Amino acid sequence: MTEESKNIETPIPEKLLIDDPANFLFHAAYNTYSELFDSTKNNKAKQDLNNNIESLKKNKIDCSTFYRNITQHRNMGRSTDHGRFTLNTQRKRDWRKKSQRQDRIKRHKK
Repeated sequence: MTEESKNIETPIPEKLLIDDPANFLFHAAYNTYSELFDSTKNNKAKQDLNNNIESLKKNKIDCSTFYRNITQHRNMGRSTDHGRFTLNTQRKRDWRKKSQRQDRIKRHKK
């Protein structure tokens, strides 16, 4: 009897199809849920996502609580760069020279 209980695995959670395009906030939350559900391989995480989206649909929780609950799943697959943002700049003169050169090459390639 113990061998049978070990062989029985928990069923794989399925993606819920409860989208409501008329409700913008829920539709945005459902799109986030859908992306996370498709990207994760962990059954416990999928079950947690299902519970959160069901609670949101039944108005047991609000959108901010939903996003707070799924934050841990959003950060699992990503490397964190600690919010650093880099911006490559270019002088206007350099940009003009580059664009004129590209135009000249394009014009003579014909």
